[in-house]
Order: sequence, then C-alpha cells, then structure tokens
Amino acid sequence: MQRLAARFAAALANRIITRWSGVYRALNHSELTSPNLGWAREAHSMFPKSFPYMTFSYVVLAQTLVEAMSWDRVIHIIDAGWGDPQLWAQLLTKLYQGPRGPPEVKITCVSDNKKLLDDLGTILRKEAKSLDMTFQCNPLNVTILDLTPDMLDIRPHEALTFVSILNLHVLLAGDDHVDSYFKVNVNKDPISENKKVSDFLKMLRSMSPKLVLLVEQESDHNLPCLVDRVVEGLHYYSAVFDSIDTIFTMGEISGEDRVRLEDRVGKEILNIVAREGLERVERHERIARWAARFSRAQFRPVNLWLEAMEEAQQVIEAWGLVGYKVVTNRPGFMMCWHDRPIYSISAWII
Repeated sequence: MQRLAARFAAALANRIITRWSGVYRALNHSELTSPNLGWAREAHSMFPKSFPYMTFSYVVLAQTLVEAMSWDRVIHIIDAGWGDPQLWAQLLTKLYQGPRGPPEVKITCVSDNKKLLDDLGTILRKEAKSLDMTFQCNPLNVTILDLTPDMLDIRPHEALTFVSILNLHVLLAGDDHVDSYFKVNVNKDPISENKKVSDFLKMLRSMSPKLVLLVEQESDHNLPCLVDRVVEGLHYYSAVFDSIDTIFTMGEISGEDRVRLEDRVGKEILNIVAREGLERVERHERIARWAARFSRAQFRPVNLWLEAMEEAQQVIEAWGLVGYKVVTNRPGFMMCWHDRPIYSISAWII
C-alpha cells in the first residue's frame, strides 16, 4: 500500500509542478526525451509468470481465433500496436494443427516502435519457417491514430481479424480541458459520443472483419473529474499491486522484475492523474462503455468459446496461482484478481 500511495503522491506532485515548465522539464527529462511506448516493448521479458493476466489473455485470444478461423485458408490478422511474438507464435502453432492443415497467414502489426516491428517480423518468420507455413509479416510504422485502410493491403479472399490489446482507449484522448476537475458532481455519461472512436469503428466495419477482439483495462479512468479518477485508480491499482506482490512472494519473479512492473504501472497512474487533454491517453473504460460504442457502430458481441476460459483456468491451476481467476461476464471474459476484474476480453462481429 505504501508503494502505491507513493505512486499517486508523485503523480499529484507532478500535476502541480506542470505549472512551472522549467522545473517540470528538469524533473521529467527522461519522460520527455523517451516517450512511453506502452506495454509491448517490455512484454517479451516480463511475461508469462511475472504478469499472468496477459498470459491468460493470450490463451483466450489464440483459442478464440483458432475456433473462428480454423477452416479459412487465408487469414489476415491486424495487431493494433501490441506486437508481442509470444501471442502470435502460439497462434501459428495452433493454426498449423488445424483440421485442414496450415493456412496462409498474414499478420499486420501497427506500431510507432520500429524496433518492435523488426523484432516481431524476425521471430515470426523464423517460427513460420520451422512449421513450414506460408507466412507474411506486414509492419506498419504508424500509430493507430494515423491508420488508414489503404495501408493494410486487405485482399478480398482474406479472412480478416482485428486485435487490439490495451490500445484502443488512446483514441478517446481529446482536447477536453474544463475548469472543474475537482467538482465531484459532474456529468459522467458512460457512453458519450467520441468522434475519433466512432470514425475508427466505422472504418473498421467498412473492412468487413470476420472477428474483432478487444482487451482493455476494466476500470473507469476516463472520468472528467480528477477526484473520481484518483478514487477509481486507487481501488483498481491496489488490486494490481497486490497481485504483483503475491507473485513476488511466491518467488516467481525477482525484485528487479517487480520494480520494472510497478514502474510500468506507475506510468499509467502518472498519465491518469497528472495529465489532461490530449496528453491524457490512458483513458481506460469498462466493458459496458465499449459495448455501447461497438453497438453504435453496428457491431454485435459474440460469445467466446468456453474451451478458451477452461484452458486459461488450467494454466492458473498448473502454476498454483492463488487469487487469479477468469470469469464470464457478458459480453466477454474478465481476468480477475479475486473478485476484482482487472482486464476484459470481448469479441465482436458485424
């Protein structure tokens, strides 16, 4: 609890000193010169046991994709910025074992991190070669905000899937400065219109994807009132810190990995508390809000395969993890710490 309180205290202090640009730049030089590139860069060395929520998510995503597309002969997967080869190597192996033999697979990864793209392509091409699969890696060195359909080289005969892991919420960032960040009784419309999200989902629907998979933080960190965000963040991240602490106590991760994980989570807290407007990109929303946004864009939820949840539960039991669990919660699954949902997984079709 002390470490979590220190993160929030530092974030609040950072918010205050932004009024003095010289002091702020001096104290945050590394943040300004090395922008946050998200979880993906660190995922390869952190997972699987150091942060098992993502391992459970990978199991569900891979199994769902296989069940939905195992009979397709040409599969095109758009990875919206995650770029972890562990997920896609696992999927290639499952597809290779499909009922009609290995299909032709193309993975398009969208990221502003060129090194991540290069590393992903190298690893997956090597994996596909070992499986004797026809494979193409299509790196797009852009952000999801700059993505357009013509960049994706979508062919009519491809079974298209779009996968976003902890990234779609960046589209919610906007120039929404208000004068009452500390006013508690502000309007909290959970499904307020957002043009960037609406336009993106409209564009996505125009591509006629066979399946859209979404993984997001299951919390309300996009509230306009700072007090509400801090309270919500304290509840959410106390559960995250507790789960990290349990893994450390079990001896599954080193003290160094624990610090790295908490630093990574601390960057989310800093952005949620200390930033406003376009600079506040960690705008996490609960699955109910995402469901409303997808429904507005004329997407329909599809049930995830129970075999995927059972496989994730088997991983939990095999590793002897206490406190972690996967539960169903329409329109998807929840990755939980005890009874607190931490991440949601949902699937959508047109």
